[in-house]
Amino acid sequence: MIDAAGLRVMKAIADEGSFTAAASSLGYSQPAISQMVRRLEQRTGTALVERVGRCVRLTEAGHVLARHAVSVLAAIDAAEEEVAAIAGLRTGRVRLMAFPSGSATLVPQALALVRRRYPDVSVRFAEAEPPESLAALRAGDCDIAVAFTYEGTDLGRGETDLDLFESQRLLDDEVHLVVPADHRLAGQDSADIADLADELWIAGCPRCRGHLVQVCQDAGFAPRVTFETEDYVAVLGFVAAGLGVALIPDLILSSASNPGVTVLPIKPASRRTVWAVTTADLRRVPAVEATMTALTESATRISCRHSAAV
Repeated sequence: MIDAAGLRVMKAIADEGSFTAAASSLGYSQPAISQMVRRLEQRTGTALVERVGRCVRLTEAGHVLARHAVSVLAAIDAAEEEVAAIAGLRTGRVRLMAFPSGSATLVPQALALVRRRYPDVSVRFAEAEPPESLAALRAGDCDIAVAFTYEGTDLGRGETDLDLFESQRLLDDEVHLVVPADHRLAGQDSADIADLADELWIAGCPRCRGHLVQVCQDAGFAPRVTFETEDYVAVLGFVAAGLGVALIPDLILSSASNPGVTVLPIKPASRRTVWAVTTADLRRVPAVEATMTALTESATRISCRHSAAV
């Protein structure tokens, strides 16, 4: 019923004392001011000004609008300034979630880039595996989810509807076999999964365990999983202690190591793909898009390092 333009007119009339002076202060024509006052009176259902010769006086209702206009217009101006600051990356907030090995590798480099380029943008980070992070994104509890999917499976895996999401591919993460340093295969250049049917296995997160089961089934056997943990430092410890073997992606091996294990390529080769996931609307937020760009750059650097190492 009452818009910001109408409030500005009422305040100008109260300050200037006439339609002509109010029009001059606002950069409007006098007829435009008169029309805006008539429209506002129609909307409110009461008279707002009283004409006294060439001057006008505000009625009681007019004084109420002029009085409230001060705080309302100040709030609108403050909101416009904050939005302009966000649009110009002078401020902003991004809520980011990533799985553990991503948070140890991709995320730190990306957040360092964001801080260096946009020091007033705040990024809040929480660690979560893909089912939880994607659910949080769908619920509006985060702005970007760094997630992964293994070959042959989609990102949602039937757990999350992906229709509202936009997914940006960050990198392909090769999976390797990790065995004890004194294992019978430790001296080989690579390992065939079919030769590991009699081994005991250490499994990681639920998605990683699902991948392990699928890889082994494709090779003709069901893996005997003896221990499960989402802590990959612990997985390496179990393997080093001779309690089993494990499949571990490159990202984890680049951030965690153990002198008691040997890392081998596997045949057939297997990999997972790492994604940055958000929504089309969130990508229009400058701070979110800047963080997506930083994640892409961080992933490119990691991929180049892996390629150089090979």
